[in-house]
Amino acid sequence: MKLKHILYSTLLSAALFSCSKDVFNEINTDPNRPDKVPTPSLLISAERQLVDALRSEAINYRGAQLFAQYFSQNIYTDQSRYQISASYSDSYWTATYKALNNLNEIIYLNENPQTQVEAQANGAGANTTQVAIVRVLKSFAFHSLTDVFGDIPYESYGNKDADFEALKQNPDILTPKYASQEKIYSDILNELKAAADTLAKYRTGNTFGASDIIYQGKNEKWLRFANSLRLRLGVRLLTKDKALATKHIEEALAGGVFTSNEDNAAFVYSTSSPYEAPLFRATVTANRKDFAISHVLVDVLKGKRGPFAFSDPRLEIYARPNAKNEYKGQPYGLPLAAGNLFPTDSISLPGEVISIANAKEVLQEYAEVEFLKAEYKGWEQSSYVKGVKASLERWGVAKGAVDAYVAQLPPASKENILSQKYLALFGQGIESWSEIRRTGYPLFLVKKGEVVWSGTVEGKPVSYTFTPELVAEIPKRLVYPLAEQRTNKANYQSALSKQGDDVMSTKIWWNK
Repeated sequence: MKLKHILYSTLLSAALFSCSKDVFNEINTDPNRPDKVPTPSLLISAERQLVDALRSEAINYRGAQLFAQYFSQNIYTDQSRYQISASYSDSYWTATYKALNNLNEIIYLNENPQTQVEAQANGAGANTTQVAIVRVLKSFAFHSLTDVFGDIPYESYGNKDADFEALKQNPDILTPKYASQEKIYSDILNELKAAADTLAKYRTGNTFGASDIIYQGKNEKWLRFANSLRLRLGVRLLTKDKALATKHIEEALAGGVFTSNEDNAAFVYSTSSPYEAPLFRATVTANRKDFAISHVLVDVLKGKRGPFAFSDPRLEIYARPNAKNEYKGQPYGLPLAAGNLFPTDSISLPGEVISIANAKEVLQEYAEVEFLKAEYKGWEQSSYVKGVKASLERWGVAKGAVDAYVAQLPPASKENILSQKYLALFGQGIESWSEIRRTGYPLFLVKKGEVVWSGTVEGKPVSYTFTPELVAEIPKRLVYPLAEQRTNKANYQSALSKQGDDVMSTKIWWNK
């Protein structure tokens, strides 16, 4: 079967304006690709496409990493002040749905009687566990998409709801409906439960083998990822539907979540071109120097800002020293006219382990699981400490330094736990941005009107305040791709009538 699923209007706009269905089908038939791609090949492509989209320069480094104030721009400071191009939405939307398309093809090949046996060849593993792993990845992808946009076109494996038609095996569905985020979250929780139930039956087995970059095919690891992701979504829904959230949280904890950094869900990039990590491509291959570590993060890690009045050993990992061998953050959110006040050798750029070619990009980690447990248990001390230790150990901090840091921690509280969670989520832009929107923490982030730098310029005293544009606060969402407005207009407008205006200040469902 050719990949005729809906790839969404962003990819199809030209075809929709000028092509008949026959031409559309021809466009979706790649003459340089075989009709039947082995499922392990589809998986490795889908994993890379998904993580490329999640960590792309557009959505992560010019979006979420700036919203979370981990990074700050020098030279060009527009995105730090929330001037976000709609093209960023286009690229993230398109790339993620492309990955989802490949994942759906794996399901089709494993369930089509004509291809089921062949789908298990080349060490791919059983049909049932292939489908279960794909359901986990699809859940992660849709969860990330809906956290960025709100209501989106969605498709479920186990639920045939009329609103869930995004990836249906029907080439005629070119304008899919938008499902509400409330429905999407509820269904993702069920998808993760079903996937975990299947994987629990075959937990000692292997699926996809080395073609699975995230877990090398270990069913047990995918089981824990499914339950840990279910824990994340459950905690996010505690204020929206406590009964539903509690049910899924308790089942996930009982089923087995991450218990160490060995369980972390992470995609490791390659040192070979063109498969290097996105930040490496942006800062080394393209030789861009316009992303630096923000003064907010540097000051927090130095113990000069926020609730932790002592130095953090992660500073020398997250950031590089400047030419004077000092850690100095780029002032966050400067006006464009002040963007070039700080030469790149005077400020701290992203640390080496962050920007190497074969970087490890984490989808979810053990430290987050412990912080989620701490929150669920009423801001509990033991899980708080375990979460901090797990983060330090994940980044390679020596045991003595870990013990010394933990010994200085103030007692568990909402502020302390969520501030440490923020520090642990460095690099995971969308998730950290989501947590800031959900909780309002950490409290030390720069707000409108705050002075971000004072000094002397050309012999005159100058003071710059943070003056965001378009929206006054951290964006609540990103706008939909422009192509959706052109080619899926009716469903786009229907979504706005339910969710609110297509602007960055409109809150998504779980944030209302």
